[in-house]
This record gives sequence, C-alpha cells and structure tokens, in this order.
Amino acid sequence: MGGLPATTAAAAAAAAASGADGGINPYNDAILRAAASSDDAQLEASVTQSQQRHLQSLYHAHRTGRNAKQRELFLAPDYAGVAVDGALADLLNGIPDPRNCLVVWARPPDHIVRLAVHLQKCLKKAAPNLWLMPPHRLHMTTLEITHSKTPDEIGYLVDLLRPSLDRLTAHTFNHRSRLVKPLLSYDLAGVALTFLPAAGEPLSTPTPMAAVPLGGGVGVGYRSGGQADPDDTYSYHHVRRDVYALVRAAGLEPSSRYVVPSAHVTLARFVVPHDHAAAPARAAWIAAIEKINRWLETAVWSGGGGGDHNDQDDDGSVDGMHGDGPFVGEWIVGQENGLLVRAGSLWYGGGRTVAAGEGF
Repeated sequence: MGGLPATTAAAAAAAAASGADGGINPYNDAILRAAASSDDAQLEASVTQSQQRHLQSLYHAHRTGRNAKQRELFLAPDYAGVAVDGALADLLNGIPDPRNCLVVWARPPDHIVRLAVHLQKCLKKAAPNLWLMPPHRLHMTTLEITHSKTPDEIGYLVDLLRPSLDRLTAHTFNHRSRLVKPLLSYDLAGVALTFLPAAGEPLSTPTPMAAVPLGGGVGVGYRSGGQADPDDTYSYHHVRRDVYALVRAAGLEPSSRYVVPSAHVTLARFVVPHDHAAAPARAAWIAAIEKINRWLETAVWSGGGGGDHNDQDDDGSVDGMHGDGPFVGEWIVGQENGLLVRAGSLWYGGGRTVAAGEGF
C-alpha cells in the first residue's frame, strides 16, 4: 500500500487516532480518560491543564509503582536473581543478535545525553559489571512497529512505509511536546531514565525555533508560535498516538510487545549476576538508586542544574562527579534530532537508520 498525500495525512492520522477507520489506537485510551477527568468531556486534539496533569499522573503512577514492586523483588528473602540478558551477553562475545525490528525512535538532545552519562557513571560505581548503553546509541522508543522478524520481513515493511517516511519523521518538528522530571526506573533486567509529560512546569531550556507546518496548516505544541509561556496542551502521549496513526495510515499494523504510559531511555542492563548476589549488595544498589533519584528531584527538577552533585555515601557506594553539571532535565522531543525510523538488529541501540527527521 502506498503512502497518503501530504494534504490528507493529517486527516488520516486524526481518523486513525479516534478509531474512525475501524481500527483501535491503543494510545487513545489515556487521552480519553484524561478528557473524562475534566469538566470538558469532549475529546479534543489538545487537552486542558487539568487533563495534562491527569496524563502526567498516569506516567508517574506507572514508574513509581514499578519501582516499588522491583524494590520488593530485590530485597525479598527468596530473591531469584537478576535477569541476565543472554542475547546481549552473546552479542558482547561476538554472537549476532538474530532479532530484527522496525521502530520509530526519538534521540535525546545533548543536554539529556550529558545527564544520562553522568547517571551511568554513578550506577557503574554501585554495580561495576553493568553494561551501559553507549551515549551515541541512547534513544527513546516512540513506537515499536514490529520485532523479532527476519531481515527480508523487515525489508518488505520498510518498502510499505517508504512513501510516508518524510511526514512521519518530521512529526515532532511541527508537533512540539515536552518531557520533564527525569527519574531512574529499574527492574531485574536493568535501569532506565524515565520522564513525565509536562503539565505547565517552568521552562528550563532556551527557546527553540517556532514550529513551521509542512504543507500549510498550523503547527501545534510547545512554543509553536514562539510564545514565552509553556504550552503543554500537546503531549508526548499525543505524539505516540499520532505516530501510531500515521504508521497505520501507511498500511502497516503495529505489533508492539506492550503499550504502557512510559517515556524512557535505557541506561544499563545486567549481563552478569555477581554485583547483586549478596543481600547487602542488593540493599546498597537500591539505596544508590534512591539517592540518585532524590538528587534528581531536588537539584534537576527545580531547574537548578545540580552542577555540584557529589553523592558519595560514607561507605563510598555511590559518588557523583564534580564539574559535570549544570544539568537540565527538560526534553522538548525533536530538539536537535527529528524522529528516526530504524530497522535491523537494534535491541541494544544498533541497526540502521531508514529515515531521519529534521530537528530544531
């Protein structure tokens, strides 16, 4: 199936998002619930501030609930061990990963990469055998179109998507959304840096250029007209919804493994069990993560930058690095990098770029 003309792509995206084409967009449910939480029961392309807060609360509940559950698992008397990533361990030993995927990624801007690298250093001190995602491969999966396919299967899907690549990867240039309040989330497999959709928090990054619509119309989202105050009516969850709709409009049916309210960048994975074999080590691991998160909340969320982060405990279990700051925790999606369509063996940041959108 071919792609839609530029003049009808936006309408097709809206139709797919609302289910008007007979399909169900899994990202629309949270937006419907957000609309129902406000006095305005009508679903709109943009949401009121109370709706923004509701969307943010869904992402907050997901990551805090997950951390609480994983804390229990790490500290349980019947602790079963970390989930060593066998495919990654094989890859590090020269055995190729046979799983091929097709995804839409958002690359973090430089200031988020700097923050992520700083946190990786802190985590490495707490667990020396962690595998760290290389800085140039850091990414956030906006949409997993499909996974665990052969190269030929992925090539066929890429051909279907090709006529729509320009509009798909340019989406964040015209539709600005903001992520804030970074926090470490963890489980038995690794650690990620998670974000929340913004809901009117103070701005902490320089003003980007205004959104300039492609093919006419009006750009939407954060500072789309260069305004001085934050405009979070179009959220990252809307981006995920609309990217899903654009992929469906191109003739592909996304088959993501899971759809959860999460905006995360994987920082580290476990490839050996040694660091967490003993109960005191596991307790120290949790304490290290919780201390880093307190620093993020008090120093980075506030916009203060946390430039003098020195998180060294008396026992030396975690220490920060002077001179790495100041740090900014706000991410306007599309800043410096447009969306990427990536294909191949990319579970750990690899693969190839099929198309890259324009950043701002």
